[in-house]
Amino acid sequence: MKHFWPLNLRFAGKKSARAAIYLVALSLFSAQPISHAADGLPQLGDGEEMSVSAEKKLGMRIAREIYRDPDYIDDPLISAYVQRIWQPLLAAAKKRGDITPEQEQLAWEIMTGKDRSINAFALPGGYFGLHLGLVGAVSTRDELASVLAHELTHVSQRHIARQIGKQNQQSPWLMGAMILGAIAASKNPQAGTAVLAGSQAVSAQAQLNFSRDMEREADRIGFAILQEAGMDVRGFTGMFDKLQAANRINDNGSFPYLRSHPLTTERLGDMQSRLQMIQPATNAANQLGWQAEHALIATRARLISDSSVDSLRAELTQASAALRNALPTSATSAQKIRQLAQLYGGAFASSRQREAAAALRYSSAARDLLLSMSSEQLAGIEYARAAIELIAIEASLGSSLVSPDVQQAAFSGLAFLRNTASLRAERITLLAWAQLARTNASLDRSAAIDALQTRVATHPNDAPAWEALASLHEAQGQTLRSMRASAESRVALLDYGAALDRLKAAQQWARANGANHIEASILDTRTRAVQTMVRELQSERDKP
Repeated sequence: MKHFWPLNLRFAGKKSARAAIYLVALSLFSAQPISHAADGLPQLGDGEEMSVSAEKKLGMRIAREIYRDPDYIDDPLISAYVQRIWQPLLAAAKKRGDITPEQEQLAWEIMTGKDRSINAFALPGGYFGLHLGLVGAVSTRDELASVLAHELTHVSQRHIARQIGKQNQQSPWLMGAMILGAIAASKNPQAGTAVLAGSQAVSAQAQLNFSRDMEREADRIGFAILQEAGMDVRGFTGMFDKLQAANRINDNGSFPYLRSHPLTTERLGDMQSRLQMIQPATNAANQLGWQAEHALIATRARLISDSSVDSLRAELTQASAALRNALPTSATSAQKIRQLAQLYGGAFASSRQREAAAALRYSSAARDLLLSMSSEQLAGIEYARAAIELIAIEASLGSSLVSPDVQQAAFSGLAFLRNTASLRAERITLLAWAQLARTNASLDRSAAIDALQTRVATHPNDAPAWEALASLHEAQGQTLRSMRASAESRVALLDYGAALDRLKAAQQWARANGANHIEASILDTRTRAVQTMVRELQSERDKP
């Protein structure tokens, strides 16, 4: 099936060491001793920290490789959900002063991967990895928020910079290679040695470990950030309970987060005592809406991370049973949300198998159930509704022969997105609009182009938006603009070499076809800017 989203970086060929980079837990950050002051706390202000600008460059070096990983994926529906959790956490950290003005130049970007393992991790430069296995495993948005707040603190408190600073005799490029080698080696030793000699990778791992004190600090400050953001801090204890249960079961490798963030009785006791001292924030009006949305997103994440035939077949079996067995009027909200997720799972699995009619059948039942719940004062359902409506759009894009019913359902789904105030300018709406408009001129491509141009003007690092813009320009016969937008998508992914190649190709096209003078001038200016990026990148690589 053709995936709905315009950017799903799946590269052909055998997985390489670079591919293995993203699949790991942050085992290099398992708890190990570091230098301590007399009071047992990590020493601060010892002059060993790498600068923020150096950390930023190192982070970009690592992120550039992760973007190329076949398991890197940007699913805008899941990304939108994560961002609605992540942005309040960032704002709370800034309000509390945890993120300094100088640190604001860091990326603060979450990169998602299709790995089924339960894991999230922080990297230099404000980049964070999040496995879809974790998104699919947590029970609530607050549990996911607790993990993100914890990882955010590792960066804001300069835990990574302090540890890397100890290796300041190494060049940033060599240090980046060592980190990548250590990450790859932690899950696949052969892949790790392909990136760097194994002994060096192990050395980097030993030098970059977080201390137990850092883990406790990340718990403490992360807890406060979660509270400041207005989220339910019981998400911390809920996540700890999951990890503790996994620990008792004898981890089989699916919980690398547990190995990289080992639980201790002190950490568990500290969270419990903090929880007893406060009144957790709750929003009863939106609670069920959030639960419904999370159930759908978790189902989607789980099926993207495991789209095997057996997994899809099992999902369809559950959905078929849910479709046959209507819930009694006395059903609880939890029972309804469970069935909602089952129906959505059937719709998504059917769409993946190019069974558009079945996808519409399940999504229609899911929509009816969601709307019946909204009559019970279920607030904040628009994002859960959006997830359901997108099924029809995905189904219509998954086949070259689309029935009128599927096409109409896709148009109706897009109408809901565009007519709902809170969704109109959302990335999921713009990308859905662009994808449908590319093959349907009746959907006003010019307006879609204008909306996407507004998006990339405020979010220049949104590679899928640039790719969507390129496809619409191509559909409109605007070749030069399409080539330039395609180049910008590579810049957004830090692939400056590929971007420069596309810009030079655009220059050749402009000269051969007598392009508009203004557009040619804009193209030349941008080409020179990207050439500078390429030279700076090469200069960093050449440093001793």
